[in-house]
Amino acid sequence: MELRHYITFFAAVLILQLFIFIFNRTLNWLFASKLTSKKRKILFINNYLIANFLILLTIFRIFPLFRLSAFLLAFLLFASFVSLGCLLCHFILKPYIPLAKLHKILRITYPIALSGLLGISIYNAYTPTVIHYEITLDKPIKPMRIGMASDLHLGILFGRRQLDKLAELMTQNKVDIILMPGDIMDDNTEAYVTENMRPHLAKLTAPLGVYATLGNHDFFGHQQAIKQELELAGIEVLFDQTKVINNTFVLVGRNDDLLRTRPSAEQLLDKVDTRLPIILLDHRPTEIEKHAKLPIDIQISGHAHKGQIFPANLITNLLYPLDYGYEKIGNGHFFVTSGYGFWGIPMRLGSQSEIVIIDVK
Repeated sequence: MELRHYITFFAAVLILQLFIFIFNRTLNWLFASKLTSKKRKILFINNYLIANFLILLTIFRIFPLFRLSAFLLAFLLFASFVSLGCLLCHFILKPYIPLAKLHKILRITYPIALSGLLGISIYNAYTPTVIHYEITLDKPIKPMRIGMASDLHLGILFGRRQLDKLAELMTQNKVDIILMPGDIMDDNTEAYVTENMRPHLAKLTAPLGVYATLGNHDFFGHQQAIKQELELAGIEVLFDQTKVINNTFVLVGRNDDLLRTRPSAEQLLDKVDTRLPIILLDHRPTEIEKHAKLPIDIQISGHAHKGQIFPANLITNLLYPLDYGYEKIGNGHFFVTSGYGFWGIPMRLGSQSEIVIIDVK
């Protein structure tokens, strides 16, 4: 492993201990009258052992339980938020409310608030919103509406119903073309095939076509099977390829950089007439500053999920020049979506499932 991986691992383990510490202190407060000293010690030690054992099994891939580990971390994070909120309310309200009454209110409030956070996060994961942008290019182009959906992560927790909703949203918004910049599947096609999702994905249609590139989760050894399934559903996969649409604009599709042999954006642009508007699909928004110096008019990306669960968005904001939203840099227009699906667990906090509609003039 690289040094940065060891640093990330060490930081994650330290944060986990903090979460468990806060959770144990909260349990001690919630059940102070019911826990003997011996029961308290047994409970706290078991919490540390079980949580760390589960996470370490997953990190070292001894017996990986990624979704269970991710849910555990999210649950402990949300519990910490609520605990800190109760602590803040304690300090603010204690001059005005008798302490015994205040603690009784907060003990009742705690599980309600925690359930609320969990409910909101699941709602955000499964209830898409529609984000609208309008841009004007410096090159002549017939007005066009782009529908963008990224990071579906089709799998056991996200499938047919969500694909039907996606097709419905694209139809309602009368898009001219649909672009999907990567992570269409969740690592492989097993759940996609088992759940017969192809007819539902095939509902995605647009006058100028539906196009996709592959993201990092599409490149975990099943890229050819994923590419084939997408094409069977009527989606054209731009596998480090370019395509001129109606002699009016050019689509450039780059594979994720997990494919180390992928050509650069410059190499792909060498094959096209850059006097036409250029639209680039590139899953990760890592090379935006570099692409801003090229004759690229629009770039659409995903991958960062807007952190998916706060405060991870603070990390993605540091990692990428643009981790979410829209920014015009030079003559280029750059878009990064939080994604239509989710990774790992169906939970979003501080982000929401979305499609992006871009009106181009």
